[in-house]
Amino acid sequence: MADSPATGERTGGDLVDALFQALDQMGHGALIKDPASGRYERANEAAARLLLQPGQQWLGAADAELFDAGQAVALRAADQQAVAQTAGVRAEHRLELGGERRDFVAWRQIASTPQGPRLLSVWQDLTEQRRKDAQLQTALAQLEEQQKANDALRRDVQDNQVRDSVSGLYHRAHFEEQLRREADLSSREQREFALVAVAIDNLEEILRLHGAEACERVVESLGRLLRAGTRAMDSPCRLGGDRFIVLLSGVGLATAHSRMEQLRRQCAQHIVAYNGQQIPFTVSLGISSFPHTAGVVDELMRSADRALSSAREKGGNRIALASIQFVPVT
Repeated sequence: MADSPATGERTGGDLVDALFQALDQMGHGALIKDPASGRYERANEAAARLLLQPGQQWLGAADAELFDAGQAVALRAADQQAVAQTAGVRAEHRLELGGERRDFVAWRQIASTPQGPRLLSVWQDLTEQRRKDAQLQTALAQLEEQQKANDALRRDVQDNQVRDSVSGLYHRAHFEEQLRREADLSSREQREFALVAVAIDNLEEILRLHGAEACERVVESLGRLLRAGTRAMDSPCRLGGDRFIVLLSGVGLATAHSRMEQLRRQCAQHIVAYNGQQIPFTVSLGISSFPHTAGVVDELMRSADRALSSAREKGGNRIALASIQFVPVT
């Protein structure tokens, strides 16, 4: 191989020549340096293409003459580490070349030559691969974000199909399906569940004093309180207007009354802020229980409604329990 102006004078034998040629064909730079003087003695053509500026030559040059001070210090430190470790050292370097930052990985190892120990280094340019990796990571991140957005949109669409947009509670159709499932399960396993009919007291008065949007804010607040006060297996639903109903899975009248009493108190203490005004509201509740107050779904809902009517007739802001059926022993 004829030496280019940048490669300098040959110092190795046939083995070094073969190594330099092979690395040249692979596009990897190969350099030989005198570790004592820190000056380069040989380089292949790929090293000149990868690392040198126009007009620079490796032969007899030191790092400080080819690179800026910071880069030269980092290269010298890597050389010293390789000299101290006979097994060789791998190091990564980021060099400013021709106004562009380029990433390299360099393998350095001390080799015995007729001229004495020499530092052999092999350089690989990682810039393009790193750029492609970064582009791939960016693309993957964008795909992940798009997938999250699509999932969120799908959930929103699904929620809009089964949930009321103002209260965030289930629509009646979804609730009735859950109620049928709960009734079937409770019949098979002989367990209780409760149904709670809920109504906002005096919503017509709130509408008259504050307007329709204020009523929506009240419904929205009650929806949040109902969602916070129920479990994943429960089903709170808005029937429409001021009427709501809640399925409490696996609980009887006593437990349902305790939990709904907490809700009633929360509503009585809650203030809805709207248009600079503070709007209080209360709720009335009627509770029925399967199978004690009714053994079929339709009658269960009617008994909860009757209990709710009783609570409202007594002034509202209270809970009424449906009557328990007593079956005579024959």
